[in-house]
Amino acid sequence: MGLLEELETKILIGDGAIGTLLHLHGIDSCFEELNLSKPDQIKFIHEAYIEAGANVIQTNTYGANYQKLARYGLEDSVVEINKAAVTIAKEAAGNQAYVVGTIGGIRSFQKTTISLEEIQRSFEEQLTVLLDQGVDGILLETYYDFEELKTVLQIVKRETNKPIIANVSLHEVGVLQDGTHLADAFSELENLGADVIGINCRLGPHHMIRSLEEVPLPKKAYLSVYPNASLPEYVEGRLVYETHEDYFRESARLFRLEGVRLIGGCCGTSPKHIKAISEALRGLPPVTDKSVKNRQVEITTEVKIPNHTTPIHEIVKSRRSVIVELDPPKKLGVQKFIQGAKALHQAGVDSVTLADNSLASPRISNLACGSILKQQFNINPLIHITCRDRNLIGLQSHLMGLHTLGLNEVLAVTGDPSKIGDFPGATSVYDVSSFDLISLIKQFNEGISYSGKSLGQKTNFSIAAAFNPNVRHLDKAVKRLEKKIDCGADYFITQPLYNEKQIIDVYEHTKHLSAPIYIGIMPLTSARNANFIHHEIPGITLSQSIRERMENADQDPQKAQEEGIAIAKSLIDVAFDLFNGIYLITPFLRYEMTVELTNYIKNKELAAIERKVH
Repeated sequence: MGLLEELETKILIGDGAIGTLLHLHGIDSCFEELNLSKPDQIKFIHEAYIEAGANVIQTNTYGANYQKLARYGLEDSVVEINKAAVTIAKEAAGNQAYVVGTIGGIRSFQKTTISLEEIQRSFEEQLTVLLDQGVDGILLETYYDFEELKTVLQIVKRETNKPIIANVSLHEVGVLQDGTHLADAFSELENLGADVIGINCRLGPHHMIRSLEEVPLPKKAYLSVYPNASLPEYVEGRLVYETHEDYFRESARLFRLEGVRLIGGCCGTSPKHIKAISEALRGLPPVTDKSVKNRQVEITTEVKIPNHTTPIHEIVKSRRSVIVELDPPKKLGVQKFIQGAKALHQAGVDSVTLADNSLASPRISNLACGSILKQQFNINPLIHITCRDRNLIGLQSHLMGLHTLGLNEVLAVTGDPSKIGDFPGATSVYDVSSFDLISLIKQFNEGISYSGKSLGQKTNFSIAAAFNPNVRHLDKAVKRLEKKIDCGADYFITQPLYNEKQIIDVYEHTKHLSAPIYIGIMPLTSARNANFIHHEIPGITLSQSIRERMENADQDPQKAQEEGIAIAKSLIDVAFDLFNGIYLITPFLRYEMTVELTNYIKNKELAAIERKVH
C-alpha cells in the first residue's frame, strides 16, 4: 500500500522540525551539510520522530539547492548532499515510515533578486536526485510566493507520478502573501496536480485552524498541516519556542475536524509534539464532511485623488513638467528650506522632491518636511523612499503614514550604502530591493499589505523609479527600466547628466518605453564642485571643456554660479526638445539657481507656444 492509498482511510502523522533540534545541540551552520559530515546525528533525529509516532518523515534537504548551499560554498555538492539525505532517511525509516523528499521555497522578501528561470534550474537539479534515490513522494514546503510554488509543482508533476505534497506558508490568517484566499490557492494547487495540499511554518496551530475553517474539503486531494510550535521568543540572540505538547494534543483533534489527514510540525516542534499528535489521533478515522465557515471579507475602500493633485506621471504625459529636488536640512531648523520650496512653487514647478537621507547622511525626515509643505503651503511634495534605512516592517508603516498624510507621490530607490555617509558603521538594511519596493507600493494601490491582508483602503501612490544613465552599457540600464515597469513603476527620474550627446543617447534608447522620463540636471556651483563630481561620483564624467569653464570662473563665486547655470541651460536646450519632463536638482539648498532654471524652461515653453500660434 502506498502513501495516497493509506490517506484514503487514515490520518497519517508527519515528523517535526530538524533544524530546531540541531540548533538546540549548538549547531549553527549548514544543516543540510550534516548529511555528509554527521549522518548519524540526522539519522538519530529521524528515528526519534518515528519512535514518537511519525509514519511520514522528510529528508533533511529543505535548503539543499544550489542557491542556498552557495551561501556556504557548497553549491557543487547538491547531488552528494541530497543523495546522502535520502540514504539516511531510508535507513531510519525501514518499513515503518514513508520517506518524502523535501524541497523548500527559495524566494523571500527580495523575490526579484532571483528569476523563475534560475529557480527552475535549481529545483530540477535537486528534484532529479531525490527521485533517482527512490523517495516515496515529494514535499514542497514553506512557499510564501505562490507563483514560485505553482511553477515548481508543474515541474514535479511533469517528472513523476509519485505523491506530491504542496504546502503554502501564510503571514496572515487565511490569505497568501499576494492576497489570494487560501481556499482559492488550494483549488489551484489541486487543479495543477498536487495530491496533498496544506500549510506549514510561520503560524502556530491556532491560526492554522482558523485558516482552515474557511476551506472546504478538496475534491481529489487531501489536506495537510505542519504548524510551528508557537510564536517564538527572542532570548539572548536565539529564537525559543515554549509551547507545551498538551496544546498540540488538543490542536490535533481540531485539525482532524477541519479535514486534515496529514499532520506534522514545523519550527520549534520536537518528538514530544509529534508524540502528542499521534496519541491524540490514534484510532480516529478522518472526517469526510465538514461545515465551512463563511469567508470574512474586508471591505477595501478606494480613496479618490483630489482634482488639484493630478499624479505627476499623468501631468508629464500631457504637457511640459518641471520637478525640483530640494534636500531637507542636515541641521534643525527649516526656515531656508521652506523659503526655497515656496520660491520654487511660485516659479511653477509641479513638485518639490525630497531625498531620503541622500549620500547616507542624516537629515530632517522628508516625511515631516513633506507634510509641512503639503498641509501649510499646498505644495506638492515627492517623497523619496530608500530601502537602506527601514526593514520591511518600517517600510510598510512608512507607506501607511504617507498615505494617511495625503503624500501620494513617491520615488522608490535603493539608497546609497551607509559606509559612504556620516556613520559608516551604521547598518544598511536592504530587506528589499528597489524592484521589490515598487511591487510593494503597487500592491498597496490594490489595498493589500505585504502579508496579503487587506489594508482597509486602496492607496493611490504615483510611483517614480530611478534611472542611472551614467553607465558603460546603456542598453543594460534600459533593461532594468523595463523590469521596473513590470514591477509597477509609473515614470522615471534620471541621475544628473552633463553631456548633450548623452541626453540624445538616452532618448534613442528609451523612446520605445511607455513610462515617461524626467531628465536630471544639476547646476555646478564651482570648480571644486565640478572636480568632485568628475572624480568621485561613480559613473559621472564631466568633459574637459566644462571643467575648464568652471575653472576659469572660479575666482568669482557669483561668476562661477552663473557659469554653472549657463551649462545647465545648454543641457536643458537639448532635453527640452526630446523629453516632456525635466528634473532639476538643487545644489546645497541654493534654490535661487533652480528657480532661475525653472523660469528659463517656462519661458522656452511660452516661446514655443507662440511660435506654434504664429
